[in-house]
Amino acid sequence: MYKLITILFFCLFITNCNKPSHAISLQNSAGFSDGEIKTVNNELLAWNKPYENWLAIESFWHAYAARSGGITWGASETYPPYNEVKEFDTLLVELEEGKCLMEFFHSRWRRANDVRRWDEKHNQYGGCPYVFD
Repeated sequence: MYKLITILFFCLFITNCNKPSHAISLQNSAGFSDGEIKTVNNELLAWNKPYENWLAIESFWHAYAARSGGITWGASETYPPYNEVKEFDTLLVELEEGKCLMEFFHSRWRRANDVRRWDEKHNQYGGCPYVFD
């Protein structure tokens, strides 16, 4: 019996140690949609459905992009040459007000949230309200 309890404890310990440090677990997470935003301790967190964990918004954007091979054009203050961009390419645009994940969709750059329709709060975060100014 002692051996069984020790093994169970060890398994639980290993499972919890493998969680990324930027991920925050919340109870009752079932039923949230990908990218849905919640506020916890004055921090906006987005639900990362494939891994069922909450991430800071920029971490969520990176996790989303990683599903398709990563952010295609990296992070930059300028957009890449139009003739080199492909449908669904991504760019983390850096503005004075903050960052915003952009996705090339239907021949133009759009906020990734406008393409994916995660949660309207993504468009209010960082530089997203200012990308078209």
